[in-house]
Parts: sequence; C-alpha cells; structure tokens
Amino acid sequence: MMSDTRNPESSDWLREYETMCLIREFEEHSIDVYLRGGMPGLVHASSGQEAAPTGVCRHLDTDDLVTSNHRGHGHCIAKGVDIRRMAAEILGRSDGTCGGKGGSMHVADLSKGILGANGIVGGGVAMATGAAFSAKYRETDQVSVVFIGDGTMNEGVTFESFNLASLWQLPVVFVCENNQFTEYTRMELLTAGSLEGRAQAFSIPTTTVDGQDVRAVSEAAEEAVTRARTGNGPTFLLAETHRYHGHHVGEIESGYRDPSEDEEWKARDPIAILGSYLVENGLADQDRLDAIRRATADAVEDAYRWADASPEPSLDQVSTHVFAGDAV
Repeated sequence: MMSDTRNPESSDWLREYETMCLIREFEEHSIDVYLRGGMPGLVHASSGQEAAPTGVCRHLDTDDLVTSNHRGHGHCIAKGVDIRRMAAEILGRSDGTCGGKGGSMHVADLSKGILGANGIVGGGVAMATGAAFSAKYRETDQVSVVFIGDGTMNEGVTFESFNLASLWQLPVVFVCENNQFTEYTRMELLTAGSLEGRAQAFSIPTTTVDGQDVRAVSEAAEEAVTRARTGNGPTFLLAETHRYHGHHVGEIESGYRDPSEDEEWKARDPIAILGSYLVENGLADQDRLDAIRRATADAVEDAYRWADASPEPSLDQVSTHVFAGDAV
C-alpha cells in the first residue's frame, strides 16, 4: 500500500484512489484479454462506475455481506477479493474464486463476504435481503449490501424485497448504480416515475448522490451503513453514474449511445475527480498519483499472468459444488 500514514486523511483517500485505479485497470485489461481471444464468455465492464463500490465498501467490515450483479468486478475488488483469483475465475481456471466454474458474471468469495455476483437481473436483491434477515435473526451486527442497476428497479423481486426490508427493519443497503442504460436502452424509455420513488413508496430512507464523486458516495454510505448496523433498517442509495463501454465487451455499437454525452461524463471521471481533490488539498502530488496508476496496472498484469498459468478444472470436479454436502 502506498498511502502516507503520517497524514490520516491522505492515507485514507489515497487508499480509495488506489482501489478505483485497480478496478479501472482490471476492467480495461479484462477487455483486452477478451479481444485477444483469451477468455471464455463475456465481460460486462464497469469502467466509469468506480466511485460507487469504493465509496460504499470502505464502510463495510470483512464479515458484512455483499451481493452483486453481472457488472460486478468492481464490487468484488472494493470488498477485497484477490484479483489473482478473480482473474483465474474469469479465465475458467481451477484457482479461481469458484474453481473456474462461475466465470465473470458469477464471482463469489465467502471469505470476503461476497455472496456472489449474479447474471440474473435482480437476482441478488432477495439474496441480500435474506442475508440481512439472517443477520438480524442471529443478532449479529452484520450489514448486507446489494448493488443493482436501474433495470433492476423494474423487477418485481425488488419491490417484494423493499417491502420485507422495510416491514421488518432489516439491516440492508440497496445501492442502485444508475449508469443511464438498461442494457441497450436508455433508462427513461423503460422507467415510469422516479427510481427514488420506488423505495420511498415502502418508507425506505432514500439518498441520491453524484456517483462520480467517491467522497459524496462515501458520506451517504456511511450514514446508510450506520443506520443498518444500529438496527434502524434499510436505506436506498441512488448513485448517478455512467459506464464507458457497451453492455458487454462483445457489443457492436448500434447507435443507442450519444458520443457527446459519453464525453461529458468522461470529463467528470471519478478517478480524476478524487485525484484533483488530493492534489488541490496537498494530500498528494501528480507524481504520486501516476505511480499508483502504474503500480495498479502492473498488479493487474501480474494477476492475469498468474491466472493464465493456473490449470483448468479437472473432469472429476464436474459434479462437485452441486449439492449442499459437496466440498467447497
């Protein structure tokens, strides 16, 4: 870690800068691996959305629980999953977090509280709500967080989960990363009313933040996590953000995105915003930030080299991890 322990604020935000750079480098390198034909399946990159998982997960303990979605690499990295094992999972190798059986859309790591990413839209919402119920029933102080997109806000399971979470005052934080598109369609063409109104209808406290500013996300997330941990129920956190790439890496541009709008969002890049804050407040200089970018790029390259050397799962593993009694 390259943070400056002499200045607590510098140490704190340099760590988050490093996390966001690691997410960005991992996503961009993953795209490159796919385009070179080195990867089975598809990658749904989260480049541009780094502030939301980083700002939320900095307030979570290791045993707090997270469910994710098909665009979930950033959530896993922000929660502390080893990028070597993530890369191995994406490549379908036996040293992956799920033994190479889950792939990019189904990364899970129970040792870090990651109950799993999910290829089903809305698939993680009920899981996170159930995990929150479990924590309350067992009288732990664990908090459950689910990361969803704007498309999930039109799924029936989301409303059912909102209802139970509010009714039973469960310790769950619903984080919606509104990246403006539901797969290939603009959000406003699919969604009547407001995203916030869906949670407010169930009397869930709701906060909307600039999803490009990790400090704004962090402030709102701290309040939400504290509310959940102290027994005061759920929160809906809406982070307005933007993804820099298509729905998935294999997408052929079909004209549904406005290049000028993309450039407007990129002008407010979350990594650049935090970097400017650090430099303007004397918490780091540009050389320090550049060194972090280089180090994270090197770490990702190392992760993929390590993953590429990992063996593929053996045939005798094909029927394991199917039933509850299987070895993990």
